[in-house]
Amino acid sequence: MTMRPMPAVDYSLYLVTDRPLCRGRQLLEVVQEAVAGGATVVQLREKECPTGEFVRLARSLKALLQGSGVPLIINDRLDVALAAEADGLHLGQSDMAIADARGIAGSGLLIGVSAESVADAVRAEREGADYIGVSPVFATATKQDAAPPLGLAGVAAIRAAVRLPLVGIGGIAVDNVAAVIAAGADGAAVVSAIVAADSPLEAARALKREIFSAREGRQR
Repeated sequence: MTMRPMPAVDYSLYLVTDRPLCRGRQLLEVVQEAVAGGATVVQLREKECPTGEFVRLARSLKALLQGSGVPLIINDRLDVALAAEADGLHLGQSDMAIADARGIAGSGLLIGVSAESVADAVRAEREGADYIGVSPVFATATKQDAAPPLGLAGVAAIRAAVRLPLVGIGGIAVDNVAAVIAAGADGAAVVSAIVAADSPLEAARALKREIFSAREGRQR
């Protein structure tokens, strides 16, 4: 398979949205605070949203992020990603194949894939993913159908098997994010640690500090 040039993306603090966890606040307000605090990627995840509303929400987020350098990724739904002119698509193990998504969207769309094992990660790299979501690292209540936790050893095993950027997700918070980076992840994806926080801005700042500190420690 011909390798495509890798998009220049900072995966260090990857926000995954969840409107029911926003404590009554508007999603755009929460995302704006998170980006101001240091979030570097935003994934819009909507499991029960009608398609029209999903597209409108995606377009609103795309407009909010315009000029920030923060890419907008759509979870699962290629049609929504294309309609909203989002920057990327995130696929789970039961979603559309990477090749099918590429065949429809072309090479310009960033595609991430959730990996629940080393085999998943190796296959995603071989098939042309741009990054891998290591999922879940720890037990999580924000995804009801999550696989058994991989733990830090699972992150390290996947890091040893692939060269793609790795983003850990699942149960990650300010008190354990440094360990995920130390295990080999390039970034951490969080949901409730930001969207349910008293201050999404301060929560993002605290996470980013831990991530940077862990990266520096790994480079020594």
